[in-house]
Amino acid sequence: MSHWTWEWTGYDPAAERLRESLCTLGNGYFATRGAVPECRAGLVHYPGTYAAGCYNRLESAVAGRQVVNEDLVNLPNWLLLRFRVRRAEGEWGPWFSPDTHVLVDHRHTLDLRRATLTRTFRHRSDDTGVLGVEQTRLVHMGDPHLAALRTVFTAEDRPGEIEIESCLDGEVINGNVHRYRALNRRHVTHVRTGEKEPDTVWLSCRTSTSDIAVALAARTTVAVDGAAASSVLGPARHRAVHRLVVPLVPGRPVTVEKTVALHTSRDRAISDPIGEAVDRVSTAPGFTALLGSHAAAWERLWRNADIQVPGEAGRILRFHLFHVLQTLSPHTSDLDVGVPARGLHGEAYRGHVFWDELFVVPYLNLHVPEVSRALLDYRYRRLPRACRAAAASGRAGAMYPWQSGSDGREEAQEWHLNPHSGRWLPDHSRLQHHVGSAIAYNVWQYCEASGDTEYLHTKGAEMLLQIARFWASLAAFDPVTDRYRIRGVMGPDEYHDAYPDAGRPGLDDNAYTNVTAAWVLARALDLLRRLPAWRREQLFQRVGLDPGELPRWEEVSRRLRVPFHRGVISQFEGYDSLAELDWEAYRARYGTIRRLDRILEAEGDTVNRYKASKQADVLMLGYLFSPAELRDLFRRLGYRLDDDVWCRTVDYYLQRTSHGSTLSELVHGLILARARRADAWSYVREALEADIADIQGGTTGEGIHLGAMAGTLGLVQQGLTGLVPREDALWLDPVPLPALSEYGFSLRYRSHWGIGVRRRSGQLELCVPDSEETPIRVVLADRAVTITPGETCTLVLPDA
Repeated sequence: MSHWTWEWTGYDPAAERLRESLCTLGNGYFATRGAVPECRAGLVHYPGTYAAGCYNRLESAVAGRQVVNEDLVNLPNWLLLRFRVRRAEGEWGPWFSPDTHVLVDHRHTLDLRRATLTRTFRHRSDDTGVLGVEQTRLVHMGDPHLAALRTVFTAEDRPGEIEIESCLDGEVINGNVHRYRALNRRHVTHVRTGEKEPDTVWLSCRTSTSDIAVALAARTTVAVDGAAASSVLGPARHRAVHRLVVPLVPGRPVTVEKTVALHTSRDRAISDPIGEAVDRVSTAPGFTALLGSHAAAWERLWRNADIQVPGEAGRILRFHLFHVLQTLSPHTSDLDVGVPARGLHGEAYRGHVFWDELFVVPYLNLHVPEVSRALLDYRYRRLPRACRAAAASGRAGAMYPWQSGSDGREEAQEWHLNPHSGRWLPDHSRLQHHVGSAIAYNVWQYCEASGDTEYLHTKGAEMLLQIARFWASLAAFDPVTDRYRIRGVMGPDEYHDAYPDAGRPGLDDNAYTNVTAAWVLARALDLLRRLPAWRREQLFQRVGLDPGELPRWEEVSRRLRVPFHRGVISQFEGYDSLAELDWEAYRARYGTIRRLDRILEAEGDTVNRYKASKQADVLMLGYLFSPAELRDLFRRLGYRLDDDVWCRTVDYYLQRTSHGSTLSELVHGLILARARRADAWSYVREALEADIADIQGGTTGEGIHLGAMAGTLGLVQQGLTGLVPREDALWLDPVPLPALSEYGFSLRYRSHWGIGVRRRSGQLELCVPDSEETPIRVVLADRAVTITPGETCTLVLPDA
């Protein structure tokens, strides 16, 4: 295997769901899991296909209550292609299945460079002999509505016939996540099928409540010496089928090409999804030409976004980049979609949009900023609903939902199932209002990286001001502490949703929430001061902002409370009064305790009683902000944060974190690297392996963790370089990590394309391609340099 290919050998039914997720192919518009083509969904296989932003809402009975959930819909399965063989004059054998037939040399190869998945195996039977099979699939990056599967059958020793059944299967449910099995899962209705001679079938359906029309058309052709013995198009109620019978001659390959088009009523510039799908597939070229244009589109992507790191770490980073680019591709810029936490790879979290964009957008800003802008537009279009949500809760401004889907309402479930105890429990995760700060942070970072002042002064400003307005409204002055306080929230930790034995959910003065709220308020005030008077007046009118509100914003931004205890930052007020957990005893009893909350609940206890975190909470501040920025933030709030306090805080929470999220090791790895800690690499390595090794115990089969994958890329691009676009310059503060001491990548900064960044031999090299653009200012801790287009600057690092 090379840095560009990944292989899975043999056939292990227990590992299929994981392999399917990791072998998903997509193009930003839709994606299909890497399931074997001949199998329908079941306990082993799950051939899911998902179109970005295609959601549907269903009502289910849960724990004696009626609940409503919105899900990313599993669309009809275009992949299905099965076969069976018979000897001349003999009986037909059974339809081939890897679960019932003998497989020899079974192998899947994922080619990252060309974004193809190739499967090879030999099928051996006493009755029909040995049949070689090679299948290659793609989801086209050039034309986002096309996908194709080429299958080559080669009889090795005996003549006979092969029957091939190429289907579009509309009998699908959302069945990827076992713990959702009690919910209503049938989202696809009104299935119709049809045909277009000589080689095309189509299938259409609608989502049951969102009423999105979906249409697929499949063209199946055979290339073989001599004509196919028969070809029959057979649309049925829920399946559109094309059956072919072809002679098999030893040594003469039979090539079957299945080309598929997918359209929905959400698409632009179409009138009829069915007609569009049939027309598109009818005029599509053959597989070889499709592969060529598809590979060319990916070559352009890799040219602008590839990352070079030696060794296994580099191989994994490129794998992560592949999945990020096929979930959020240039096609995303034409769509109304957010960042699905589990990619387009499965149904966990119901395809919802959380705060994961916080780990994704900063990376995209420096490669495909048009995609970042589209992701921010997704939030902007839902700003009115966020403002209505705030008003409904008695607050001003915009209260964005913790989980978002089609229209921006709060999609966080009200009840969640603990698979350890089998009990349905109240879910208070909607109290994670810090998602608003993540959106504001991404607005600011996008505009700094792209120089898009028009966006900052219009849509970005509206979001930033309304989020700031919400924080100012939520903060209440406490005369006892002489501070503003934010009560009744949840932090990123997610374990703690209430005080022990409290009658209401929520916590007071979560440090991460309060500090990021202060940052948002400060940035909003900075922006207003920068704006020309006429812009500021227009903005006030658009958002209905009274200038009299601003003094309160200033005061809150400087006087929000940050709790401390025993010389460390408290995760929230009262954290120190919680009990200590016997970590060693629980590890000895359960082995892995990543989901400590579920373990304790199953024991009749609650994690709310303990000093135990699922993932970085306070320490997230050190992920978002450089040490200097963080000191300035605390200074603005009237607190002193020196290196000793921060190091004590890092040590304190490291000992009390179970790492129940794939984001946890990522954040801790960067924090420790910045602190020059030798144990940083162990956390970074865990972050790299989170999905490929499925360290969360089966969750990757339900979809990859997109935020963690993008976060590992950001760890190199921004974390180890200390790269931050700020104040019309690139700021650098390189961090040493011996295991990742060499790396290289290109980036796009404002109007400069293809800026090369390379670290090796204790030096950091920046190469700015020749152009007519203005020079780039680069700021380090001890100096600033200006690099003119066409020049290369080599910086000797002080810690080399």
